[in-house]
Amino acid sequence: MSEVIRLIWCWIITFWDYLLDTQDVRERHKEEQNMGIDKNFYNESSAKNLGWEPSWFGQKYFDEQLVRAIKKWQKDRGIAADGLCGPSTYRRIWTERQADIDDFKPVDCHYSNYIVYNGEFHSINWHKVVLWSERGGMQAKKGSYYDYTGRPKRGVRLFVNHWDVCLSSHACQSILDKRGISVHFLIDNDGTIYQTLDMQHGAWHAGSERVNRASVGVEISNAYYPKYQDWYKRNGFGERPILSGARVHGEQLEDFTGFYPVQMEALKALWKAINSSTGVEFKTPINQFGTTSKMYVQDAKYGKFCGFVSHYHVSKNKIDCAGLDIKKILDEL
Repeated sequence: MSEVIRLIWCWIITFWDYLLDTQDVRERHKEEQNMGIDKNFYNESSAKNLGWEPSWFGQKYFDEQLVRAIKKWQKDRGIAADGLCGPSTYRRIWTERQADIDDFKPVDCHYSNYIVYNGEFHSINWHKVVLWSERGGMQAKKGSYYDYTGRPKRGVRLFVNHWDVCLSSHACQSILDKRGISVHFLIDNDGTIYQTLDMQHGAWHAGSERVNRASVGVEISNAYYPKYQDWYKRNGFGERPILSGARVHGEQLEDFTGFYPVQMEALKALWKAINSSTGVEFKTPINQFGTTSKMYVQDAKYGKFCGFVSHYHVSKNKIDCAGLDIKKILDEL
C-alpha cells in the first residue's frame, strides 16, 4: 500500500510540475487559489518522495518561511518563484549540492557492444556500453515505464534527445528513480552509454503518453550551467564547450555548457544502432532554411513524423537539446 501511495504522490508532483512549467506566474497564482493548493503540504509530500529537507533551503520546518526561502532561491536562479520544490527545482538544488562533492569515483563496469530491443541483441559500434543486467549497470525502476513484456514488438517512430542538468548519469538515474520516471539510455561524461531497460518497453521520459509509447529516449549528462565547469575540471573531465547564441522557441538562451566530443561520438554510434535496430529514420524536423528546426513541431508529437528529435520538438516547455544540430549530424552519418 505504501508503494501505491508513493507512486500516486509521484504522479501528483510530476503533474503539478507540468502545470507550473506551462503557465505564467499570474496564471499559476490564480490556479493555486482555485485549487486550494496547500504549499506547506505540497513541499512536505515532495520532500518525502524526492528526499530533500528544509535545511537545503536554510530552514527547519515545512512552513511559510520555507515557502519564502524557496521563492528566494528560485528567484536568485531565474526560476519561476512559486515556493514549491517540485521536480525541476529539486533537480537544480540536487545538482548544486552534488557539485560540492570532491570524491567522485569512476564506476567499475562490464562493457558490451550491443543494445537490447525486445529481448534481441543488436550490435553497436561503441566500446563502452553497459546494460542494466551487467556489472555497474543501472536499471529503471519497476512501475516507472510502460511494461510490454510478452506483447508484440513495440513500434518505435521517434528517438528523443535530452540533457539531464546533472553532473553525471548516476546522479540523473537517482533523480529519475525518485521521481518515478525513466529513460532507455544515458550517456555519461566519459562517453559511457548505459541502457536501463529493454527498448520494448515505453519509458516515461518525454512528458507525453503519446510520445512515450512510441519513442526511445536518451539523457546526455550535462549540468548546463557554466558555473559547474570547476567541478568538471576538478574531477578530471576537463572544461566543457560553451554554446553561445543558441535559440529555441524563438528566444535566445544565455550561454550554457555543451556536450563533450566523446559524448557526441557516443551519441552518433547510438543513433546508428537505433536506426538499424528499430527502423527510426535518419530524419529530423527542419525549418524553411533547410536546417534543424528550433521550434516545437506538432507533427512530431502527434505521430505524423518519424525520426530523431530534441525534447523541445515535442514540448513547448522544454529547451533541451538546444544547439544540437541533428540534421548536420545525420547528414554526416
